[in-house]
Amino acid sequence: MEIIHFLIDLLKDPLLTLQGFLDKYDTLTYGILFLIIFVETGLIVMPLLPGDSLLFATGLLASSTGKLDITLIIPLLILAALLGDNVNYFIGKNFSNYIKSRDKILFLKRSYITQTEEFYEKNGGKTVILARFMPIVRTIAPFVAGAGSMKYPKYIMFCILGAILWVTSITLLGYFLGSNQWVKQNFEKVVLGIVFISIAPMIWAVIKAKFLTK
Repeated sequence: MEIIHFLIDLLKDPLLTLQGFLDKYDTLTYGILFLIIFVETGLIVMPLLPGDSLLFATGLLASSTGKLDITLIIPLLILAALLGDNVNYFIGKNFSNYIKSRDKILFLKRSYITQTEEFYEKNGGKTVILARFMPIVRTIAPFVAGAGSMKYPKYIMFCILGAILWVTSITLLGYFLGSNQWVKQNFEKVVLGIVFISIAPMIWAVIKAKFLTK
């Protein structure tokens, strides 16, 4: 139950929750960060974990507290994202029919898979990269790639590039803005801005499909 409460707190306030964990457990924070990124990208039934805000908060805390080493945390979380994606890809390759047959499994709705499949049809292999910056879609995209016709050599190329771009850009953004007092005081607004930018391609795709394509 404690881990469930921790995840709920992380969803509500990732910066404060991560700060408290860091103060209490110090270097064990590396492990929990690795685990969260791995689970978000590797387990298709857990698409609601706060990946973007977590990376931003991690970079901010590395800059403002000095308790996290940015040169260690970035490659560690890139590795977590890569391992998670590969697990998800092979889950899709082997269990797609069963998962698609269910309306909902934990936090996963079948509609999420359908929407991601449509996104794949429109954007092809670059979806693996674009999906990294889109909540929920980044969890489901590796599964859809495995369940579909994308061959592993092609997938892993996009996967590596996407993991590097996603982890590095958002973590460094938090790191370099970590000393900004306004950012610290308005963390929620900054995170909402990041999330909005992340889902903007999906919003545009929906608008285009419904209103601009005849």
